[in-house]
Parts: sequence; structure tokens; C-alpha cells
Amino acid sequence: MTRRALLAGGVLLTLLATGGCGVRPSEVITGRPAVSGPSRGVGLYLLGDGELVLVLRPASADASPANALALLAAGPLGSERGQGLTSEVPAGLDPVTVTSGADGSGDLTVRTTGAARSLSPRAADQIICTVADAAAQVGLAGNSTPVAVVGSDGARPARPCPLS
Repeated sequence: MTRRALLAGGVLLTLLATGGCGVRPSEVITGRPAVSGPSRGVGLYLLGDGELVLVLRPASADASPANALALLAAGPLGSERGQGLTSEVPAGLDPVTVTSGADGSGDLTVRTTGAARSLSPRAADQIICTVADAAAQVGLAGNSTPVAVVGSDGARPARPCPLS
């Protein structure tokens, strides 16, 4: 009888331990489709459900950070909007210039004729990540290089892309 009691107690303990692990069943969680298309292009960071999403557009010629920002300021294409992608970057962002390490820090600086400090945090993230990606692609800097945004209303401090 002692052996049966120990066996029953072991089975009960096993059921309690595995049954109460705290993981609750959930619905299937789907993600966005993977970026498809050519492996070379201009990487733009748009917003999908408020989160940064990398979109790769075919490069026509110039994959410079300034050109990437001009494409970003033009907003999502119709097909991108159809996928629910948006942008908080204002259309008046360009013309811009992007310089590297002018102050010896190695940081990138985006200078625009529009406002910089009044950009939303997500618009600033879109600009920073797009510039860092384009600069890395053309060999100007690395993906994690801090980027400062300077505009007519002042400057946003240099910081790396939050996705780096």
C-alpha cells in the first residue's frame, strides 16, 4: 500500500507541476510578410501598426542617405499603403544634407530646412533608421552610427536607430 501511495502521489505531483505552468493558450499571432524583391535597393523605415518596418525599394541610381530621405519624405507608395504602412515624416522634410563626422564624433548629421525638434518620436526614428541604413549601404558609416537631426527650430541629439 505504501508503494501505491507513493506512485499515486508522484503522478499527482507530476500533473500539478505540468498543468500549472502559467502558459495560457492564445490565438495565432501573425507577422508581416518578409521583405521580398531585389536584394539591393534603398531601405526606408515606414510605420506598420505604429512600429518601424523596413521597406526595400529598388534602387534606380542613387542610394545616398539624402536620396533615401527624399523617398521617405514622399511617403509610402500605393502598394505600401495597401499593406497598412504609413509615415509620420512630413512631406516638407527635403531638401536635406547628410554629413559624417564634421565634429570629429563620427556621428551622422541630417540638416533640413524644416523643423527637427517638433518631429514626432516615430518620425525621428524613421529618419534616423533610414539615414543609418543608407549610410551603411554606401560605406559612409555603420548601421549603429548615431544620427543627429538639425532643423530650423534646433537640433535633436544624435542617437542610433532603435532597431540596431
